[in-house]
Amino acid sequence: MTQIDLIRVECSIRIIRGDKVILDQDLAELYGVENKQLIRSVKRNLDRFPADFMFQLTNQEFSVSRSQIATAKIGRGGRRTPPYAFSEQGVAMLSSVLHSPRAVQVNIEIMRAFVRLRRMLASIAELAEQLESLEQKYDDQFRVVFDAIRQLMSSDAVEKESIGFKVKEPTGAYR
Repeated sequence: MTQIDLIRVECSIRIIRGDKVILDQDLAELYGVENKQLIRSVKRNLDRFPADFMFQLTNQEFSVSRSQIATAKIGRGGRRTPPYAFSEQGVAMLSSVLHSPRAVQVNIEIMRAFVRLRRMLASIAELAEQLESLEQKYDDQFRVVFDAIRQLMSSDAVEKESIGFKVKEPTGAYR
């Protein structure tokens, strides 16, 4: 697969209903088959695709995501039924339904993309934990400094004579 294909795979992964999925039309494009052929192959083997492997978007999800997934408006051609979303396991199961060398290669790259995404999400969570820990640590260490700053900012601070150059009012003929 080319670098562009790898980027396309990673960009095809979406989060829908809290799950990382790839839509049928993106998979069909990656596999180099027509979308209807992919769906037909899946429907012939529905017993291999339980609800946690594949689900069809609701009409509401479909209408909300219509612009995001570049589908045609109703009445102007294009898709009229909500797409199917495949989880990582559903994509893996597709390899047993689609029998082509390209399907095997695409499946391998999609699995790798899911793994990379999982690692990135884990590292982001780890980074957030470290940041929270640092904030707590430094809040305690700088509490004295923050208290001193608050005291300086309080209205009880004694007004002092200003420091700096003072201009005297001119007297006499120059007025």
